Amino acid sequence: MNGLGKPHRRRLISIVLGVTGLLGLVAEQSVSAAPHGEYSWPLQPRPAVERQFDKPARDWLPGHRGVDLAGAAGQAVLAAGGGIVVFAGTVAGKPVVSIDHPGGLRTTYEPVRAEVPVGLRVGRGTRIGTLAAGHEGCAAACLHWGARREASGHSRREYIDPLGLLHPTPLRLKPVP
Repeated sequence: MNGLGKPHRRRLISIVLGVTGLLGLVAEQSVSAAPHGEYSWPLQPRPAVERQFDKPARDWLPGHRGVDLAGAAGQAVLAAGGGIVVFAGTVAGKPVVSIDHPGGLRTTYEPVRAEVPVGLRVGRGTRIGTLAAGHEGCAAACLHWGARREASGHSRREYIDPLGLLHPTPLRLKPVP
């Protein structure tokens, strides 16, 4: 910058600051493109992930259609987001709760002894039941948390990674002094 005159240096600094600010705006928008803060962890405090999502190539093929979160038997299980309880019962001998959320999303929690009836509207963080022991593949109690998008006019039902519903704090770039 020593070879530049004062007006050119100011212009260059303005351009750098403008680009830096624009990058910060773009980064913030891309991180928060999905609605920020609509979903949170179904166990508190934030649990360790014992087993990751492993999307099957086809719905009927092997895979892991959710994540297993470390917990303790009897621990409160919370609705990850607002919606309507559409199932609270037993599937293949396991207690299960399912919630339909806006936009065709359904989250499922197992093994969970339900404390909510079908048809109840719940908010994010509402206690929906307690974690039961005995989830396959976990030394201690684990919550299997699943998510899927329901079929629409031109797409089929699709399993998604529920961890993708959680949004970290937006990235903000700061200008260089």
